[in-house]
Amino acid sequence: MDGKGGAVAADAAAGRDGGPGQDGAPYPLAIIGAGALGLSIGARLARRMRVALVASSPARAVALRAGVQVDGAEWQPEVWSVPRLPRAEWALLLVKAGDTAAAAGTAAALGVRGLLSLQNGLVESRLREAAAGVPLVGQGVTTMGAHRKGRVVTLAGSGETLLPPGFEVLAQWLGEAGFPARVEPEIAAARLAKLLVNLALNPLTAVFRVPTSALLEPPYPAYVEALVAEAWPVLRSAGLALDEAQARERVWAVVRATAANRTSMLQDLLAGRRTELDAITGVLLQMAQAQGADVPTHRALHRLVCLQEADAVSRTRARPPG
Repeated sequence: MDGKGGAVAADAAAGRDGGPGQDGAPYPLAIIGAGALGLSIGARLARRMRVALVASSPARAVALRAGVQVDGAEWQPEVWSVPRLPRAEWALLLVKAGDTAAAAGTAAALGVRGLLSLQNGLVESRLREAAAGVPLVGQGVTTMGAHRKGRVVTLAGSGETLLPPGFEVLAQWLGEAGFPARVEPEIAAARLAKLLVNLALNPLTAVFRVPTSALLEPPYPAYVEALVAEAWPVLRSAGLALDEAQARERVWAVVRATAANRTSMLQDLLAGRRTELDAITGVLLQMAQAQGADVPTHRALHRLVCLQEADAVSRTRARPPG
């Protein structure tokens, strides 16, 4: 091993990822979460500004720094990881719902003025608790999708991204990078509309192991309609602004816009990872119980995904290393 390789290995072993040196100026933006979507957004934004990518571990940071291919172009991101972090003005959170608290704490350590989550589920209250000291914290919604195979990342649908008031600068940056984005004053209702979409798409595609495009063909449209019909009154009571016809149209519009995508829940199952089921269907089941409503199709899908997830995770853990 040469001197440079030995230094990187020593840094990784000590919890230092050998990341880019700081010049004293904070990054305009840090993206916390180096999955497919974080890499897709980061690569485009990095053409216009400095972007720090925060990975889940020093080893992951070292691997990503070797470069990835995003939408056909090579990109070598500036990657960091805990405990060695830069300073940043703004942070964009793109981690799984179960990692919310840890990632929000990382954002606080970056010294950001604002933290925006584009995660699935309803996580804003947890964000605020975990990101103590960050002046502006909010959760937006996006219908963007991306997937990764090896070192190749593909954006599978840009959709639309809605941000809470106060995040106008992030909406501008995303728009300039080619991602349709705007500030939405009624962001709480928009989050419920996104939850409705996730409820109708994610568990269904995961259980049947099909891409989003399959939902446009029989027998799946009937299942989608049943899921929307059960979820709509529960979410409407919680503040969803769409009537039932609008709710159905919103779901189908997202299906058409992201037809080339595989939902994150399907990707997690195929990779043997834990899903965000509890942050999506689990939230609906809690709401329904509080309202005395019955959502049998969602309850059945929840059970099926739980069983498949347990099997997938156990198989991954049993797999020999390497």
